[in-house]
Amino acid sequence: MYLNKAFVIGNLTRDPEMRATAGGTQVTTFSLATNRVWKDQNGVKQESADYHNIVVFGRAAETSAQYLKKGDQAYVEGRMQTRSWEQDGQKKYRTEIVADRVQFGGKGGGGGSQDRADSAEGGEQKTKPRDDAIEYPQEEINPDDIPF
Repeated sequence: MYLNKAFVIGNLTRDPEMRATAGGTQVTTFSLATNRVWKDQNGVKQESADYHNIVVFGRAAETSAQYLKKGDQAYVEGRMQTRSWEQDGQKKYRTEIVADRVQFGGKGGGGGSQDRADSAEGGEQKTKPRDDAIEYPQEEINPDDIPF
């Protein structure tokens, strides 16, 4: 049995870039930053960021390029893929997530307030008007309080 599945929630580090393949399929690329927080052996809070390259195809690529901007939060579901190519006599590699689904979150910071409920999945676009947006509390959620 094999499984290649990635789930990432993070903030865009740059504006999405859209282009088309030779066959005319739309392709959008962007990167997400995810933060990791932990306490070291001395109990001091540590934090680090990881960066993930994302590739989206088709209608989802169009809506991602249209609605996402640097700093926005997004949920990406897809598969991991590593490409290689030759450049100036050296072999280059790039690992990326090829997205099956992109769901748009709120603007930056990973806060609890969502002012967009747009999503792009399999060529569909679901839009919720901004004036109907739900206001979520800004309180910090403690992961130890989650029952699972």
